[in-house]
Amino acid sequence: MTFFLLLAWIGLVYYLQGGPGAAVEGVIFIILLFGCVLLHEFGHALAAKRYGIPTPDITLLPIGGVARLQRIPDKPRQELVVALAGPAVNVVIAFLLFLWLGRAASLEELTRLESPQLNMAAKLMAVNVWLVLFNLIPAFPMDGGRVLRALLAMRMNYAQATQIAASIGQGIAFLFGFLGLFFNPLLIFIALFIYLGASQEAALAQMRDVARGLPVSAAMVTEFKALPPSATLNDAIDLLLRTSQHEFPVVDATGRVHGILTRDALLAALRQNGLDTPVREALQGQGELPLVSWRAPFDEAFQEMQACGCPALPVVDDYGRLVGLITPENVGELMMVQSALKKNERLAWRPANG
Repeated sequence: MTFFLLLAWIGLVYYLQGGPGAAVEGVIFIILLFGCVLLHEFGHALAAKRYGIPTPDITLLPIGGVARLQRIPDKPRQELVVALAGPAVNVVIAFLLFLWLGRAASLEELTRLESPQLNMAAKLMAVNVWLVLFNLIPAFPMDGGRVLRALLAMRMNYAQATQIAASIGQGIAFLFGFLGLFFNPLLIFIALFIYLGASQEAALAQMRDVARGLPVSAAMVTEFKALPPSATLNDAIDLLLRTSQHEFPVVDATGRVHGILTRDALLAALRQNGLDTPVREALQGQGELPLVSWRAPFDEAFQEMQACGCPALPVVDDYGRLVGLITPENVGELMMVQSALKKNERLAWRPANG
């Protein structure tokens, strides 16, 4: 809905400046602009697909777009290609418009994109130039931050490269925020966006560094309550109130996992059904739940959790029986424990119960 609100606002601004014709032209321009952003994100997605990395979705935001890759490319050269693929699309679009117009974008077109008097094709060429320049700022979550990390990772380990790139990004965010106080308040919003993106990227890199070499059994939760498929919502409420758990695995007598009942799903089922409703009805529509072996590397389990967006990831033994859970809370606790250890210490391996 916010996209349509943006179109309505743009239409109103152009209408006040130039009447109905300008309003229609302004709305068409914004739609074409977001079309260029979408093609930019498809550039990332197609480059990632070349390396076997799927893209579950693309989200358009007021200041750009985000192609959510299922995982980060394994090699720095691959990340470099994926990062540059998006701006390369905008370079191609700008070049094609340059051939169409027979000239480059003028300084006026680069600085007065909101003016209804400027030629639409010229403004579209100019905006693609801005997209290239903006995205190549060496700060996360822009493509330039990933390009910088990829270049640094060719000479040092991934965690160090990310920390350096994130620090540079946070420095740029402070600079943008300072300039925004005196010139354009929009720079403050962009600064916040950059700072949070850089912090998140640094945290993910730290998690990958901590998880490297650890088996799932070293970090999984083994003390938890489970529900049988025949349990009712009333039984689930009892566990919710008596324990600190928010996610309850539904497990049959053989130890097979049927799903994860979350607190939100439980409350939603309560609003629609009675207390005597079986919990298996609350699991309908969740789709197939991914399982991870207790022998698997923890970083693979972490990537699987990110990819599926699961509230908890069931850990099974060699016979497919539930032996543990990976939750966002214990992932965060693992990071805190590992960061508290001395520089060369690693968390000890723990066997699964039973």
